[in-house]
Amino acid sequence: MPEIPDLENVKSFLEQHILGVAVQGAETPRGWVIRYPTALEFVRTLEGDAVQSIARRGKFLLFSLRSGHLLAINSMLTGRLQYREGQPKKVHKRTNFILHLADGHDLLYYDQKSMGKVYLVPADRLDLIPNFSKMGPDALEMSLLEFQERLRKRRGMVKPILTDAEFIAGIGNAYADEILWEARVHPHKNAASLSVEEVERLHSAIGSVLRWAIGIVGEEMRCDIDRKIRDFLRVHRKGGEPCPRCSHTISEIAVRERVTSFCRQCQPEVPQHHLGLRSGRAGGEASAAQTAS
Repeated sequence: MPEIPDLENVKSFLEQHILGVAVQGAETPRGWVIRYPTALEFVRTLEGDAVQSIARRGKFLLFSLRSGHLLAINSMLTGRLQYREGQPKKVHKRTNFILHLADGHDLLYYDQKSMGKVYLVPADRLDLIPNFSKMGPDALEMSLLEFQERLRKRRGMVKPILTDAEFIAGIGNAYADEILWEARVHPHKNAASLSVEEVERLHSAIGSVLRWAIGIVGEEMRCDIDRKIRDFLRVHRKGGEPCPRCSHTISEIAVRERVTSFCRQCQPEVPQHHLGLRSGRAGGEASAAQTAS
């Protein structure tokens, strides 16, 4: 799924290309991802409108419109935005909506599994977006003190905590693996057992890994804002390969349909009940849901 490094670059690109450009028309060929309002009202509201500014909140991109409405998009697992010239290219068969812009370009949203969540609401009615108000601080904005205080109230394995939007917003499966590897913290370590030093390393790794990735994704993505760029990651989905830090074989396990990748030498394992841990890839090929990030 798109995470902060992807979304920050999509946001930057669209800020350069669509701000102030009028929406001449809109289509909803597969409008199932539009959770509010109806697809018909979605089209009627957007036609003649224009994006004035774009923000990111966790995994949401927020488009502030001239009309006073807010277009909020959470791409979830397989959703992607695409910016293209209006006519020459074929439209992705899973396209959910298209905005035809006055400069001859289109902004499309397509979603292979139609899992995305799209809302068009008055700017003062964010309550119409389920759980939006429950999101924790953004991963690039949480201070060490706040991180320590919020983590102190949590129990359970540290990786699921990092990917819980109510704890911290914007981190998904892929970058949780990278952050934990950078911090040298085992993904299944109980949060309550983390040392002061581990908590500090973890907080530092959140900022350093995400900012490092933002730069690399931006260089590779350029105008292809629907690209999923993960090949540069150091540990995620690298099971069976040598760890770039210590050369030990990277391990992968699947828990609750999510693949976790880590180095058992750099991230020492903690005593716990058997998790089916093994070096290299988990037995059998992971399903599409498991390999998704």
